[in-house]
Amino acid sequence: MDLRQLRYFVAAAQAGHMTRAAAELGIQQPPLSLQIKSLETQLGMPLFVRHPKGVALTDGGRQFLAEARRILADMEAMQQRMARVARGQLGQLAIAFTSSAAAHAFMPEALRACRSRFPDIELVLGEDNAAAITEAIAASKLHAGFLRVPVARPEGVVLETLLNEPTVVALPLDHPLALRPGKGKNKDKDMAIALHELDGENLILVRRPGAPGLYANLLALCAAQGVRPNVVAEVDRMMTNLNLVAAGGGISVVPASMQGAHPQAIVYRPLAAAAQLDAPLTLAYRAAECTGATATFVTLVREIAAGHAKAKRPGAMRAMRAVRASTPRAGA
Repeated sequence: MDLRQLRYFVAAAQAGHMTRAAAELGIQQPPLSLQIKSLETQLGMPLFVRHPKGVALTDGGRQFLAEARRILADMEAMQQRMARVARGQLGQLAIAFTSSAAAHAFMPEALRACRSRFPDIELVLGEDNAAAITEAIAASKLHAGFLRVPVARPEGVVLETLLNEPTVVALPLDHPLALRPGKGKNKDKDMAIALHELDGENLILVRRPGAPGLYANLLALCAAQGVRPNVVAEVDRMMTNLNLVAAGGGISVVPASMQGAHPQAIVYRPLAAAAQLDAPLTLAYRAAECTGATATFVTLVREIAAGHAKAKRPGAMRAMRAVRASTPRAGA
């Protein structure tokens, strides 16, 4: 029994006549009659009573008609659902983000936009560190992830820089650098912290030991300028980092969007312009699996990021770039 036989049967039942049903189906009458007889043989019962003016359903035929219509309707609905899946309008997306990526205003905006525009895409959200997110995407356990910049670059994983933001120094409330006042028109410049002022400071890092990323770049920048901070802790997550800063365990450097954390215990100061340490926001996904809902989400995220870039730099929309094998700049 196949779907073609079911369609032939339903057409004959609705027409009440084999010849008319064959014409509606665009086939000859003998093949239609043969398929109906084959169907009756498979079911072990007659479906029609033949008479000079056409055919009439038997009791078994009437029951089978209801089943056939249900099956064909289910098949049609399934085909429509699969077409929506193929167009990226329906499906499930597993997405993870680092705590520092989640702190950026871009993240809730992108997720809200996806839910609003594509309500039939189910978002399954999680939080992890950059290394775990990248590894999960490479293993096809996640569809996409948001991080600062990865600590690894597995083959097949696209790492696309969406936005860049400056970094700031996070200081315990009573730290001398936090207490330094700014004056007059140069207030912001006076409060900015030069890289050499980190020399000898207890520094808390968020990174996988020995891996590249924001903090590896910070240490490299310090080394290049002869600055030697005292690394007192390496943790997995940005919020753990800031919890330790709030508790007076040391200082750290974080993306500017993290400044809302522990406002009663942490003072945030800009790095002096000479430091030039940016914190990108990066989208990660598998190139080979950027289809369906994943492709829809990636396109949406790019659109929102382009809007952010245009708003920040009027008249000069910055092109986003896919980062595959270049030197990592940041990670969290």
